[in-house]
Amino acid sequence: MRVRPLEHKPSPEADADAAFVERLRAGDEAAFMELVERYQPALVRLAQSFVPSRAVAEEVAQETWLGVLNGIDRFEGRSSLKTWIFRILVNRAKTRGERESRSVPFSSLEREDGEPAVDPDRFGADGAWSSPPRSWEGEPEARLLAGEARSVIDAEIAKLPPVQRQVITLRDVEGFGAAEVRDLLDLTDGNQRVLLHRARSRVRRALEEYLS
Repeated sequence: MRVRPLEHKPSPEADADAAFVERLRAGDEAAFMELVERYQPALVRLAQSFVPSRAVAEEVAQETWLGVLNGIDRFEGRSSLKTWIFRILVNRAKTRGERESRSVPFSSLEREDGEPAVDPDRFGADGAWSSPPRSWEGEPEARLLAGEARSVIDAEIAKLPPVQRQVITLRDVEGFGAAEVRDLLDLTDGNQRVLLHRARSRVRRALEEYLS
């Protein structure tokens, strides 16, 4: 009996991307504006970690949208449409950051004072918490959901060194996977994990202080 090869059906996300791409290629202005409304704040937020001001970040985001319009005919679907858009943003932001005489150092693996973001004694040999953060169970729901708690998170992310900020923004704010972030930021697996761990630790510590 012959066994038919398994057919790999496109994912719902791929189908949605394909439909969007066709609309963009057809000059559908509504489709373009929907993408802008969906991703513009995130693009500006990420660009700010590469360039010296929000004004420049907004310019980079605008350049990104021009790149989307000019390059949509060459989009091959090898990544999601969202990843492709963010890759355009990262490339332009890096170029603009260099032009603005601002580099993104890998010294972000350390805090500016050279100390770990969290006491190393709180971790075991395998990297897991040996002294875990205080549980948030029992905290009033209103406090956890309040806008001021989100403000604490945003403020702490904004204070992170550039590459840490980029990694946590892509992973935890925008929901990209580890492989996508490594590709977007040209990081090794080890660097990506360390950067994310340090960024999350600092944000977690800020929240613990806020909730204590």
